[in-house]
Amino acid sequence: MNPNVTIDSVPLLVVNVAIAILGLLLAFALPGTGWRFFGPLERWLGRLARKPALAVLLVGVSAPLIRLAILPIAPIPQPSIHDEFSFLLAGETFASHRLTNPTPPMWVHFETFHEQFQPTYMSMYPPAQGLVLAAGAVLFRNPWFGVCLSGGAMCAAICWMLQGWFPPGWALFGAVLALLRLGVFSYWMNSYWGGAIAATGGALVLGAMPRLMRRVRVRTALVLAFGVAILANSRPFEGLLLTLPVAAALLVWAFGKKHPPAWILCKRLALPVVVVLLIAAAAMGYYNWRAFGNPTTLPYQINRAAYAVAPYFLWQSPRPAPVYHHQVMADFYLSYELPQFLRARTFSGFLYLLSSRILMVLFFFLGPVLMPSLIALPSVLGSRRRRFLILAAAVFFLGLLPCAFVRVHYMAPATALIFAIVVEASRRLRFWRPGGQPIGAALVRALPCMCIALFLVQLAWTAVSPTADLPRTRVQHFLENQPGRQLVIVKYDAGHDMFNEWVYNAAAIDASQVVWARDMGAAGNRELLDYYKDRKVWLAEPDQVPPKVSPYPGSPDAARERDAKGLARYAETPTAARSIRGSKAFQGAVLNSAQ
Repeated sequence: MNPNVTIDSVPLLVVNVAIAILGLLLAFALPGTGWRFFGPLERWLGRLARKPALAVLLVGVSAPLIRLAILPIAPIPQPSIHDEFSFLLAGETFASHRLTNPTPPMWVHFETFHEQFQPTYMSMYPPAQGLVLAAGAVLFRNPWFGVCLSGGAMCAAICWMLQGWFPPGWALFGAVLALLRLGVFSYWMNSYWGGAIAATGGALVLGAMPRLMRRVRVRTALVLAFGVAILANSRPFEGLLLTLPVAAALLVWAFGKKHPPAWILCKRLALPVVVVLLIAAAAMGYYNWRAFGNPTTLPYQINRAAYAVAPYFLWQSPRPAPVYHHQVMADFYLSYELPQFLRARTFSGFLYLLSSRILMVLFFFLGPVLMPSLIALPSVLGSRRRRFLILAAAVFFLGLLPCAFVRVHYMAPATALIFAIVVEASRRLRFWRPGGQPIGAALVRALPCMCIALFLVQLAWTAVSPTADLPRTRVQHFLENQPGRQLVIVKYDAGHDMFNEWVYNAAAIDASQVVWARDMGAAGNRELLDYYKDRKVWLAEPDQVPPKVSPYPGSPDAARERDAKGLARYAETPTAARSIRGSKAFQGAVLNSAQ
């Protein structure tokens, strides 16, 4: 399964819309259908929901178990995007019991996107997703299993969060919707980009707030602080946007009329939170010092300063272009990022940015199958009881507007918040009776049914979709099966797709069986060839159709390949074939050529 293809991609989006329309039509035309089935089912689920710990456990376990069950038709995903390889570098580093890696001597040849080479060699991102991947590598010998577990943790945390805001049955209702929508087929589960870990942190913060307001407990305060620490180490800016409304609400409550005694607030809330956050800050400072050279230097900063021209925030000014060692890097930062940033600063570009983010929320988190719940959104906006949910969502999404670059997983901290609004809207929609007909209740019951139907379509689509290794993965596997150690020099053609990147390496580059390097011309490559003179050298040309891998020109293997081709052409004549086909020299030349 392609990790970047979700149900919201064409043509599956058409199926998504069709299921939503069919569900709406049935709810309006036959609102009483299925009452005999739904009544007993809802009572049984209600009894389950009233056991909150069991409900959280079942939801959390279901996501990874379902995903693991479909491995025969949806294999472990292959990394393909810049960010994924950067996170995998962090995961491998942590799994090797290191916080970072020394700068490799030939680092200029290995420069690639979103990876830091000075002052150390490491991912430029915060460490949370790398730790998730390291857990998978250590426990199950494959980093993706960490992704799978993080998907289960996300679903469990969303269920726990909703239990703090809603009656048990509605909390389970929202958690099941999140599981069906995000827990199995989304790219958060089927890539290495992340998303689930930040969503988990956001859910813990949001779930702790109402519990603390009802009863101040040390364990709930610890959960709150742990959630904040997760956000700070996964999506720090977006996590701050979510944490600020929670902190403001807790401060207003603490100084209000119904707050507990001050000593309880200090002992059971402030002290545990401060202790955990101080420990987290010290750990973050130590990591930043080891990886980036200074405790106060945050992830992103050095890498963006070294390569990027366009800043993250629209009010900032572009920086002078640095000297790039490789054209593909210059193309990415000057021809892709910078025009996108400059366009976002125009009125039309800002409107496009705004509309694209609205569509991200609607089509990734909800999709057409959950959009019917938004019928009751106006009544949610006017609710005093759920006003915080709306205000927190407004702060979060308004805070993202000045950001020039936003992807769906940047919004992950607000995942539980989005599903809380869906649950509240569904609760209100249930009482909608136009013409005296229970259409609202039928629509609410249709939501999980449509999600299940969509899930089955996704399953069938995955089963019939062809799965094959990506070109770089095929080359990697081929070279890993060669005797000895290998060096691959990657040469791109003019007009190369900058997102089809092949130059990524393991954490310990010099110890790797396969080392990937950029072509810097014959003279520029000489120091690399001299440094790795014990390796077999290959030339990879990803832009050829199909991608081409051959012995590097001028290497002994290239000379043997030319000799093999000459011998093969000579062997086409009957007399030559009789004279040389039995010779060991001919057989060896052909084998070397085939390799």
